[in-house]
Amino acid sequence: MHRFSFVLLFPMLAGAAMAGPIETQSGTKQATVVVEGLDTPWAFDFLPDGTILITLRDGALVAQKGEDRWAVANPPKVQADGQGGLLDILVPRDFAESREIFVTYAKRQFVRGSGTAVYRARLSEDGRSLAEGETIFEIARGTGGGFHFGSRLVESPEGTLFVTVGDRGNDGQAQDLSMHNGSVLHITKDGKPVPGNPFVGTDGAQPEIWSYGHRNPQGAALDAAGQLWTVEHGAQGGDEINRITPGTNYGWPVISYGVNYNGTKIGEGTTKDGMAQPVFFWDPSMAPSGMTFFEGGDWDGDAFVGSLKFGYISRLSGDPLREVERIEGPETGRVRDVAQGPDGKLWFLSVYEGALYRLD
Repeated sequence: MHRFSFVLLFPMLAGAAMAGPIETQSGTKQATVVVEGLDTPWAFDFLPDGTILITLRDGALVAQKGEDRWAVANPPKVQADGQGGLLDILVPRDFAESREIFVTYAKRQFVRGSGTAVYRARLSEDGRSLAEGETIFEIARGTGGGFHFGSRLVESPEGTLFVTVGDRGNDGQAQDLSMHNGSVLHITKDGKPVPGNPFVGTDGAQPEIWSYGHRNPQGAALDAAGQLWTVEHGAQGGDEINRITPGTNYGWPVISYGVNYNGTKIGEGTTKDGMAQPVFFWDPSMAPSGMTFFEGGDWDGDAFVGSLKFGYISRLSGDPLREVERIEGPETGRVRDVAQGPDGKLWFLSVYEGALYRLD
């Protein structure tokens, strides 16, 4: 049973408070605290009425509107193990009609193992509880360990869902189409493979797979043209941004721009026929998580990616994308998620600060 404590998790009311100035190439921005007192936050999204929903890795779903904050009842039962727990959240475009939300989470699949799963539920009219909750998809049973769940959710322009799945710490499975590990999936809102997926009808392949050969994609976003991009962890070096196309093999662990943590070579090098190159990579690793494309103003068309390791938000621009700025301040410690809010501003979630910020 999920355990939840307002005393431990929510020591302060969340009226917006000023934190500090952050210098950017577009001028000085003010980091404004919107929600604080969060224990290991993972993702956030917005309801049409301005309510903010935030997932906490231990399994809590937090809602806040103005200074009113509450725990949404009846979230899925998660396996909070290592990097796993309650992970991404998506409020789809048709929420006003459907009242449905989607979350990803680590679902227990056997005694000492869990896998990435997608859960759909209907939010009550008062926003206080979930009903009709159902796991619409879970990866094929793989291996144990609390590593590399991936777990970002993106709604396609057609209203289907893209789901990222890490290799679960078993790198060779990212090349095995009979497994979901190390892939980007494309499913309907009922959890079924989308007709026309590249491996539908391929003997032995999982029909939900859209692309494969990924290590641990913890960021994903659509650009203004509706193109899907992911950002994923390398090993030691070689964190990648990839432009995702159907049926494509992105190479892990056969090719990589990083090395193993003991310094040894990974796979066969950095290139191989039939395997896609990243659009951009970081070396040393910055541990990317959370990605968004910005619309409007000085940052129109730019991508933003949070760094879990070095405490900054990477701004990438141009064609091809290249890092052009590192936005950093005391508030940007271990940035787990970034998004452009309904107000047109950049919002980010800091694990170290246990807070959701807005750049004003």
